[in-house]
Amino acid sequence: MIRAAIVRPAGAWSEAPADRVTLSYDDRHRRRIAMRGDGGLAFLLDLPEALSLRDGDGLVLEDGRIVAVRAKPEALLEIRARDAHHLARLAWHIGNRHVPAAIGAGRILIRPDHVIAEMLEGLGAELAAAEAPFDPEGGAYAEARHEAGGHAGHRHGAGDHHHAAGEPHHHAHGDRHPHSHERS
Repeated sequence: MIRAAIVRPAGAWSEAPADRVTLSYDDRHRRRIAMRGDGGLAFLLDLPEALSLRDGDGLVLEDGRIVAVRAKPEALLEIRARDAHHLARLAWHIGNRHVPAAIGAGRILIRPDHVIAEMLEGLGAELAAAEAPFDPEGGAYAEARHEAGGHAGHRHGAGDHHHAAGEPHHHAHGDRHPHSHERS
């Protein structure tokens, strides 16, 4: 089976793709898996480390062809605000809870979560169900990885990092324990 071992970030390739793979947000975090493109091309994704593939990335096959990555539409929660300041404030609260979020002009998209929705409503957000491709912000370390062509850059995991309050703390980003970084 032909392999794809290199990821070219969205915007870093212009060839016509040999095929496309349309994947949900969860299915785009991969290292090694047999895949079949939307047009039927079978290949093995075989990356040196697990990466979060982004909409528009190109998977480079051994023969030089590219398979385009597309974000699959999924059920989301659309968040709107009164003004830009209010939207920034809502984004801060979402990020403070480590919820993946796609930030666009005038709106934020997250996966449906009734606890987060209640918090946002309490902060005055306008919420609506939406269906769209989910391609959340990757964070500073993921952006560095993407700009380096998929192989360089620091992988952020458990360890020290700083938040808006300026205090470091330790936790694994895979944990889903609700916590706050706010100071009293």
